[in-house]
Amino acid sequence: MNCGPHYHERLVATVFIPSMLRPLAGDAEEIEIGGATVRDIVRNLTAAYPALGDRLLDNGQLRSNISVAIDGEISTLGLLDTVDSDSEVHFIPAISGGRRRTDADSLG
Repeated sequence: MNCGPHYHERLVATVFIPSMLRPLAGDAEEIEIGGATVRDIVRNLTAAYPALGDRLLDNGQLRSNISVAIDGEISTLGLLDTVDSDSEVHFIPAISGGRRRTDADSLG
């Protein structure tokens, strides 16, 4: 089946925006956006919301502190992974902070 050169742009996935990035995406919790790969999704997201680009990408690659999950599975291919028209895409920032538990803590 020949779908033409722009077929991939007609695929629309639902992208869930992490709470810390929502102010950069017009406070949207989720956005329907076209793309056949994660790279397409990011390109289209940053075209609509330019400030997201700096938070998701570093030198054209996903930032090391960002993981992407497609339909509930963490992607190992990153920007190269494919996205179906009914896919759910989550950009997951690494969680850090807190305090390391020590032996003194358990002594009460």
